Amino acid sequence: MQRQNTSEPGKDLGRACDSGCSSPSAPVRIEGGPPGTSGTVFRIPTMDCASEESEIRNALAGIGGVRGLGFQLSARTLRIDAPAEVLPRALDAIRQAGFDPQPVTPFEQADQHAPMAEGLGRLGASLLLAIAAELLDFFAPETAVYKGAGMALAAAAIWLAGFSTYRKGFTALRQGRLNISALMTVAVTGAFLIGQWPEAAMVMALYAIAELIEARAVDRARNAIKSLLDLTPDTAEVKQPDGEWKEVAAADVALNAIVRVKPGARIPLDGMITSGNSAVNQAPVTGESMPIDKAVSDLVFAGTINGTGALEMRVTAAASNTTLARIIQAVEQAQGSRAPTQQFVDRFAAIYTPAVFALAVAVALLTPWLMGIGWMEALYKALVLLVIACPCALVIATPVTVVSGLAAAARRGILIKGGVYLEGAHKIKVIALDKTGTITEGKPKLVATEVQPSPIPQAEVLRWAGALAGHSDHPVSKAIAQGLDRSIGQLEQFTALPGRGIQALSDGQTLILGNHRLIEERGLCSPAIEARLAEHEAQGRTVTLLAMDSQVLAIFAVADTIKESSREALAELHALGVRSVMLTGDNPATAQTIARQAGIDDARGNLLPEDKLTAIEDMQGRYGTTAMTGDGINDAPALARSDIGIAMGAAGTDTAMEAADVVIMNDDLRRIPELIRLSRRTRAVLWQNIVLALGIKSVFLVLSIIGGATMWMAVFADMGASLIVVFNGLRLLKIKT
Repeated sequence: MQRQNTSEPGKDLGRACDSGCSSPSAPVRIEGGPPGTSGTVFRIPTMDCASEESEIRNALAGIGGVRGLGFQLSARTLRIDAPAEVLPRALDAIRQAGFDPQPVTPFEQADQHAPMAEGLGRLGASLLLAIAAELLDFFAPETAVYKGAGMALAAAAIWLAGFSTYRKGFTALRQGRLNISALMTVAVTGAFLIGQWPEAAMVMALYAIAELIEARAVDRARNAIKSLLDLTPDTAEVKQPDGEWKEVAAADVALNAIVRVKPGARIPLDGMITSGNSAVNQAPVTGESMPIDKAVSDLVFAGTINGTGALEMRVTAAASNTTLARIIQAVEQAQGSRAPTQQFVDRFAAIYTPAVFALAVAVALLTPWLMGIGWMEALYKALVLLVIACPCALVIATPVTVVSGLAAAARRGILIKGGVYLEGAHKIKVIALDKTGTITEGKPKLVATEVQPSPIPQAEVLRWAGALAGHSDHPVSKAIAQGLDRSIGQLEQFTALPGRGIQALSDGQTLILGNHRLIEERGLCSPAIEARLAEHEAQGRTVTLLAMDSQVLAIFAVADTIKESSREALAELHALGVRSVMLTGDNPATAQTIARQAGIDDARGNLLPEDKLTAIEDMQGRYGTTAMTGDGINDAPALARSDIGIAMGAAGTDTAMEAADVVIMNDDLRRIPELIRLSRRTRAVLWQNIVLALGIKSVFLVLSIIGGATMWMAVFADMGASLIVVFNGLRLLKIKT
């Protein structure tokens, strides 16, 4: 019953994305596994758009032996799963497509800013040459010498700024594709040939500079989550066999090694505390604003900050597999998923660009007859249209916004596994919630103790109860023992009574500690006892009784208490117009009591995993988009069947987190209304960007046809619109709550 995954890894992260970034069906298998899976990893510095990914996939389509490809546009890397003898042919095919693959290790961080730094000097020189060509054309007399010098300056400027553009453009034209590089190649070359060489040079220089600025801005969104890597120390203090402590590279620390973390230091690896206690700031992983008290047996995460106490911990995960590393890997994979709006934009762009190209051809051929203008002027109008035909702003609007939203969520401890879920969360109409560990703490607590009248002193009764409860592994018994805080006494003839309780001999007395059924079977119930039991059970409590052969000595009520954050979260969900339903395996009376206390609209009890699945399907048919929240194996089918599955990450099982689309790292239900608000904000920004991009394009299309736009204006309009939508999308990174 697993929901079909409609996302495609490794797509649609780009800066000035080439026209029609939608990719055709891949001719080879694509895997989206995290770094470190099988294959050889290559960095491709100029691969920053889904259309360029498509070009590489098409180039490798005919290479036999390529088993799979894994694209990471966020890091500009490609993983090729192929035998060693096949790799050279695959790399040659990539080079022939106009790209330069460079081998890297799977975990090596791609230096995304190196190409920018290397290009700054070249683009600066290009801009100066273009300005010189403009000045020479404006001030110099119309002589062959000055004109030749101006053309030479312009040609040099175009070459310096447009080498990469021309290389991609010619490749695209040979393959019959219309991307931004092809459009700019035709437009700039055409302008140069009709005598507008100063303008052609300036247009290419400005385009390249604007592209560089845009790429840097988009990298900010791409790297927002990668900044978390800086939170993890490079080294750890590891205990050696001789008892000494030694500084070791975190990547080399073995599982189960003992690591020491000094006060105020960052925790280098995931682990379980073996000595010490401290308050730990977990904000980088869980988004919690307040430090959390940690003691022996508690888990801590890499990248979190130790407080004032020294800690020793046993390492539970390698550096490449810490919770923080897995969050980063998951978000990188999520960046490649295609949100619904993005799919619409890609389809629109694939139609828009050829349509405007056809319009440009029509303007060049028909306006001399229809409007009585010269052929050169008509050709110039057509070239302006070609620049405007680039759908950069439109296509880039969605991936930048989605990546910013994913990063903003991750910083708050909300791990979203794809843009489709980030955008889809705004449609949630009803949310189903598991009870134990989701709404409640998942840890039974002793909430009431009633010692019955008897000749035996109260202290003795409680000592007996603590002794019996302390010898049992049952969660209810553990809660009683912990609540009574009594030292375990000596017991004889200890016997477990499956499904009922326990029996033992203490101080010569035969004692039983068990449930209602056991007391009834021993004939020890009375109307007064029955009344007290009914009252506790009506409040959703589990009742355990201590008795001797002749009478009941004490009643203990245990309950799974509601989390402090649950009521607030449910109130926020109701304010957002989202209905809540609790699905639990507990009895209906307990379910109704918890629902009433937490403020839940509806509660359904006595549900098996298949019953929860049926309930989800019923809600989908009745209300629409349905989310499911849970943390256990029994929740996995419902999580998978729901439109958006949300798992509690701290206490959740691996099965639940695997089946879910969203993971709440700190088990705080208040993150769910925060997810919905972020989704609504993201969708609003997406449509703002689409309207801005289309509006600016429409204005300049009209101006170019009626003669009111120049190539300068077209480039400024195109790049300006792209920068506007990029920075508008980046605003999501600054959302405080």
